[in-house]
Amino acid sequence: MTLPQKDFDPTPQNGLAHVIGDTGQAIWHRTIPDVFKETVGRFADRDAAVFPEQGIRWSWAAFDREVDALAHGFLKLGLQKGDRIGIWSPNRAEWLLTQFATARVGIILVTINPAYRVSEVEYVLNKVACAALVTAAEFKTSDYLGMLRELAPELATSAPGALAAAKLPHLKSIIRVGADPTPGMLNFDAVVDSGRDSDPATLDALGADLDPEDAINIQFTSGTTGAPKGATLSHVNIVNNGRFVVGAQNLTERDRLCIPVPLYHCFGMVMGSLGCVTTGAAMIFPSEGFDADSCLRALADERCTAVYGVPTMFVGMLQHPEIKDFDLGALRTGIMAGAPCPIEVMKQCVTDMNLTDITIAYGMTETSPVSFQTSASDPLERRVSTVGRVHPHVECKIIDEQGATVAPGVQGELCTRGYSVMKGYWDEPDLSAQAIDADGWMHSGDLAVIDAEGYGNITGRVKDMIVRGGENVYPAEVENYLFRHPAVREVQVFGVPDEKFGEEVCAWIVLAQDAAASAEEITAFCRGQIAHYKVPRYIQFKDALPMTVTGKPQKFKMRAAMMAEMGLTAIKTA
Repeated sequence: MTLPQKDFDPTPQNGLAHVIGDTGQAIWHRTIPDVFKETVGRFADRDAAVFPEQGIRWSWAAFDREVDALAHGFLKLGLQKGDRIGIWSPNRAEWLLTQFATARVGIILVTINPAYRVSEVEYVLNKVACAALVTAAEFKTSDYLGMLRELAPELATSAPGALAAAKLPHLKSIIRVGADPTPGMLNFDAVVDSGRDSDPATLDALGADLDPEDAINIQFTSGTTGAPKGATLSHVNIVNNGRFVVGAQNLTERDRLCIPVPLYHCFGMVMGSLGCVTTGAAMIFPSEGFDADSCLRALADERCTAVYGVPTMFVGMLQHPEIKDFDLGALRTGIMAGAPCPIEVMKQCVTDMNLTDITIAYGMTETSPVSFQTSASDPLERRVSTVGRVHPHVECKIIDEQGATVAPGVQGELCTRGYSVMKGYWDEPDLSAQAIDADGWMHSGDLAVIDAEGYGNITGRVKDMIVRGGENVYPAEVENYLFRHPAVREVQVFGVPDEKFGEEVCAWIVLAQDAAASAEEITAFCRGQIAHYKVPRYIQFKDALPMTVTGKPQKFKMRAAMMAEMGLTAIKTA
């Protein structure tokens, strides 16, 4: 049963910190290709996607043709519904095509962080048994082809599409971006071209067999146990979340959304590209990775009306020495999310970038991702100091350590329930059961407050996750890696405030007896082995670490000591 719009009450229920989202708009029980095809039919000649660096400008009709050709190409490689394809690439047209070509035929897209290194990519490819991988050749300091050759030396003598690698037993096809030939690999454009003359009826028949509740996307989120976990999301999960996210910004087919945030993350591929598909807005991808100059240029040249970013991206644009030379007059709205949003930065976005209707969103990968979002109708003071109100068709509550719902204004752990909660962590039933309780509540691990008007504030984390520039860093994962160093006896990793990134990674190390090591040596030990954003910025050697009487590390004491030593203060955020 759906309630009429006028009956929606965003305030806490029954005097408790428990809010229920609007149910006035029905949930779409539709697949990604179903929504995509409808948008193509409605807006065939309008801009769908622009990649200035690649010189690509697709109308919805042209985008549709490329998607179908690639989907046929995947089928010709022997891939089928339910198989997993990994994508390891920065923001490129090939990423976008892969997202919608996999969905077209029910292949599950596995998004891989472009900053991952050898051990991380090996783990995720094997964890979900990827049959194929689409990869860029390189990006920044990442040599993807080199890392894959290191993992699978068998490529040198393998026929393309017939890989049999000891370390990657499930992976058969590696599809590389770019025209250069690479032993054992297929070229992306050749796979697209192989599907150009195929019968569209084949894809339509496969599409008719898809279930909106099918898994269609696996997004890896770092685990507190040290191993990344694959949050498994359905069509219903991400189609609706993308739709409600753009709805809060009032985006239509007349809007042009600049997407500098990474596609591998929910921010890019759900809130960004999929959100645009639900409404017909054009997607503008300014560059492979964030660059303030490229982003400002795209905003001006493409007359963008909306822009997404984590706080550090907005800071980068606001501090650009020539920001006043770029015409940002078309800008109206967008989203700042992915890390706590400094109130002063929000205010500057309104005054210096014309983002009068900018919104803040809060969520997590496991909830597709967004649960709270501000809207243009919220007072400015609320828009810059809170994460807004609960999303449609979602329930959120704040609980204490015993699991009881607290009163409004009281801090506790945020829990979410509704259509947006993931199907679970791939092949991790125990971890899934720990995260999602018997009543369907996803326990976020985030500390939050819901006030008397239903607005949310994120106040900290139950566990000790670090958010550096929008990237989640789990201390246990970094600690487990540092323990491999022969000189390390004890190590604790924690976050300290940072003006640019929100937080930076800090490691306190106790050396083994008679062992010696320098901070530079520890940094070198990390480089190239773990993602750059996980490498500790600050490394200190200690005789002992603060512990409780039961031997549990007291990270809050370490953080406070580092902040005092370095003269750091916590940054005020929403």
